[in-house]
Amino acid sequence: MAHDVNQMIGDKLKAIRTERKLSLDELSKITQVSKAMLGQIERGTSSPTISTLWKIATGLGISFSSFVEEDTPKFSKVKIDEVNPLLEDEGRYLVHTLFPTEPKRNFEVYAVTMEPGCKYTSPAHINGVEEYLFLHEGEMTVEIEGSVHHLKAGEAFRFSADYEHTYKNSSADPCNLFLIVHYS
Repeated sequence: MAHDVNQMIGDKLKAIRTERKLSLDELSKITQVSKAMLGQIERGTSSPTISTLWKIATGLGISFSSFVEEDTPKFSKVKIDEVNPLLEDEGRYLVHTLFPTEPKRNFEVYAVTMEPGCKYTSPAHINGVEEYLFLHEGEMTVEIEGSVHHLKAGEAFRFSADYEHTYKNSSADPCNLFLIVHYS
């Protein structure tokens, strides 16, 4: 199924690029992702990192989940363990897309697992993006512009994602959270 996700991401990227009449060179310039990598993603032969997808989404001015959204029914039920995660930080940062954005909904919902020792730095997102974290297991810190915020299970945190931000799990146990990304 992981190949299916890569192919879905590639097909979406190619459709957006074609719709906007962009060459791979032009797309590379606006996303700061190499032409070779973009070609591999479009062909579904590369499993892009979360950071790479954020660069592409930011460069194109689209939501991160645009790459994996599907036609949605009036209701949906998702089992986290049945969703193939996107991985970062050598597999210690796992992101399960639960509900991607839709035309009438300007937010997306993720389940995130951060293994012990995980450190993930996200680039600044497009203007007006907010992130909402709901930590339900473990501990973590969020660093934004030199400001450090320690979170424990049962706590929630909201911030403007217009700035580079870093998530860290310095504990010996995994931490699990739900993340909502809201686009203005």
